[in-house]
Amino acid sequence: MMDVLKSLFGGKSRAANEDELSPHVAATALLVEAALADGIYAHMEAERIKQILKEAFDLEEAEAEAVLSEGEDLAEEAVDHYRFTKIVKENLPLEKREKLVEHLWSVVFADGERAAEEDSFIRRVAPLLAVEDRARVLARKRAEDEADA
Repeated sequence: MMDVLKSLFGGKSRAANEDELSPHVAATALLVEAALADGIYAHMEAERIKQILKEAFDLEEAEAEAVLSEGEDLAEEAVDHYRFTKIVKENLPLEKREKLVEHLWSVVFADGERAAEEDSFIRRVAPLLAVEDRARVLARKRAEDEADA
């Protein structure tokens, strides 16, 4: 019934919207949410996300900016993390999901400050990505080591 109403008014069903979202954009939305977890979205966090996009997804500057912009819009509208974690979990292998958790930590460390909300966000998201606690802790250690270097 809702799908019929939405089609009458030109909207798309939620399932259709989820199918259209690429795993890269979903991952970007999670990176933005990690940056927003402490209530502050610093410029250096956005720059770190853009750097991650260029390296991890082999994107050019303009492409990375476009994906980041879409991820920012999605994160701003999001009511939960499930939509993004579901797409990432279904489309990326475990090693890439573990690397995403490392990137989440990297974004958290980008502004030089750590907040309990950021730690909590990653602890909630990692299991939704089917990343075990041990892998999450090791990802954090790698990101800390990189931030300290």
